[in-house]
Amino acid sequence: MATTHNIDNKRYHSLIISIALFLSLIGALLAFTFYTSSLLERNTVLIDQTNQVANSAQAVIKDLFDLDSSYGEDTSSPHIQRVLERLEQNATLITSSINAIEKGGKITDIDGKNYNLPKINSQSQTQITAANEQWQLLEPKIQTYLKDADNIMVDSSDELTQAVEQAKTSSLLINDSLDRLTDEVFINAERQANTIRLIQILGVAAIFAYFLIFVFFFVRRLRDTDAEALAARRETQEIMETVNTGLFLLDKDLNIGQQHSRALNGIIGEDRLAGENFADVLRGRISDKDLKTTRQFIEQLYNPRVKEKLVDSLNPLHKVMLHNTSGEESTTSRFLDFKFSRVYEDKDIARILVNVNDVSDAVYLEQRLEKERSQNDMQIEMLTTILNVNPKIINEFIHNTKAHIDKMNNILKNPGSSQFELEGKLNAIYREMHSLKGEASALKLHSFTKIASDAEDKLDALQNQGKLSGNNFLPLAVHLDDLLSLSNTIETLGERINQAAPKNGSSAKPMAKAPMAVSSSNATRTQFASQSVNNMPVTDGNDIDLSDESDNEHLAYYQDFAQDIAVRQGKQVQLNGHNLAHVNIPAHLKQPIKEISIQLLRNAVVHGIESPEARQSAGKSAIGSIDLEMQRDDQNLIIALQDDGQGIDYEGIRHKLVEAGSFEQEAASQLTHGELLKTLFASGFSTKEHADEDGGRGVGLDVIKALVKEYNGKLNVNSELGQMTRFVITLPAA
Repeated sequence: MATTHNIDNKRYHSLIISIALFLSLIGALLAFTFYTSSLLERNTVLIDQTNQVANSAQAVIKDLFDLDSSYGEDTSSPHIQRVLERLEQNATLITSSINAIEKGGKITDIDGKNYNLPKINSQSQTQITAANEQWQLLEPKIQTYLKDADNIMVDSSDELTQAVEQAKTSSLLINDSLDRLTDEVFINAERQANTIRLIQILGVAAIFAYFLIFVFFFVRRLRDTDAEALAARRETQEIMETVNTGLFLLDKDLNIGQQHSRALNGIIGEDRLAGENFADVLRGRISDKDLKTTRQFIEQLYNPRVKEKLVDSLNPLHKVMLHNTSGEESTTSRFLDFKFSRVYEDKDIARILVNVNDVSDAVYLEQRLEKERSQNDMQIEMLTTILNVNPKIINEFIHNTKAHIDKMNNILKNPGSSQFELEGKLNAIYREMHSLKGEASALKLHSFTKIASDAEDKLDALQNQGKLSGNNFLPLAVHLDDLLSLSNTIETLGERINQAAPKNGSSAKPMAKAPMAVSSSNATRTQFASQSVNNMPVTDGNDIDLSDESDNEHLAYYQDFAQDIAVRQGKQVQLNGHNLAHVNIPAHLKQPIKEISIQLLRNAVVHGIESPEARQSAGKSAIGSIDLEMQRDDQNLIIALQDDGQGIDYEGIRHKLVEAGSFEQEAASQLTHGELLKTLFASGFSTKEHADEDGGRGVGLDVIKALVKEYNGKLNVNSELGQMTRFVITLPAA
């Protein structure tokens, strides 16, 4: 596409030259004014300096007469000393001033300011030379007298008499010469001032006349040019009003042309676009990265060495979402497709023609299709889980998921206005969501895990934002609906598979890996002081005998879970189980035991077991060992988990508390191990540097603490730094 300029820039060349000439005249006049002001200032200083020499000469004569009349007075008297000091100062001043005036040198006034005296003309030079000659006759006699004037041992009367006699002769001649010099300098300065004033008047008159000419000729030309531009705009306006797509031109600086199609305002969503910068229009409506890429893309379009078809494939504004900036609902955000074409003038790239279309409907259709594909992939994932996991475990997961969702819904419905109540709601929802994620992760249901992790990100942000309000919890309802929908989907798939399965067949067993050999010994380990959670009343329930299930089946379930976490964390673990299936678990404790086991196991792999490199450096096996054990007596059910990892670093906890601003350094140093453990179980506290899918948000131990407290149990923790950590949880079985 080719076009021509509506406005010939050459028409403005004479205007620019005229303005530059006008400014040059003003600058020259200002420079001349500064120069002449400096010249006048130096002439003034010269006049002052000649007057000062004359006054000093009179002071010298006066002081000599005073000394002559006071001869015989004590030379150490204040009067004599003051006169001698003044005589010496004035003599020095006259000598330096006459030399400066004669040679045009630099002088310093009484305020310490330096001035450069101007060169004087020949007539003035004659006068200053005459004054200097007389001074050269007088000054040596003064210096001869001053040499021993204050020495009472030397008679200086003759020297004083000679100086006085010479002063009578020289003072009149010096004063006459300086008076004539002053008159000549004053007359010369007045002549220069008149000349400067005349030149300034002529310069101002010339500038004013030039300005009138400029206004008369060039402003009229600008008006004619604007009229031509307006006519050209009217010619294209009718065309632009009939186009249904957004059309506009872009220059190299990304400025939108004055002409664009009427439809562009509605498509972009801006009332004013003509003359605006394209980057400013897009800023805040697309990402900063896309905005930067757009700039680079348009720069390449203006590069004649780059082929247009090649650079078009790099268009960053192809089906881009333009976010709404008016503060209204997000539904006003639309998908727009920008197409860029070069506009040539002769062989040069003059402009870029941009064609914009609203493609929201097409994009939304693509998104729906993509969502359906994702749902199909999710159903395949769920189907794989159903086929490879014991149906009993699947049914338990569905039941537990709905229970967690019901609990979170009930928590959201509970009223709460104070910050304490809102924080309690937040922590309770966080624990339920974390428990649900743990079970889903154990079954490798990544769709559940992804939704739960996204919800935890929002909950974590709420924990860190400080002040809470009821509206902060509204977005969580979307995640709960998604989780419930997934739960219903997997339940429906399970029912269909069960209906199609043979009626007389035994229930499918999960695909479990062979149990790992137990390598850690049962040697007695060093025991440390333990901490416990407050007891709460127990609830009645019925015992369930699981002796018909193999110990290996339960162990394989937890081993798969531990191995998945270890792979993500870059670690190696070996899980050893004891009595996992041969323990009678009360019905009311079955779910909390499972949740506690998952959280303990996750905590051991993420926080307890070190990396293979760190373990080998510490003289350990590269494979970390974890022991999970369950016991039952007449009154209690005991679950214990022990790892041979790095143990609890109490000093690391102190450092975290100080770093987070929870404690001052001195207060943190006073905390006991029990108080530090209590902090470790607090909601939102974690020793992990960065949060991920497996930990770092400070919720896992909080879930354990809440469950133990809910079921009136006890929690004991033993740890040896660098060697082991052992959790023992006792729950009443009655």
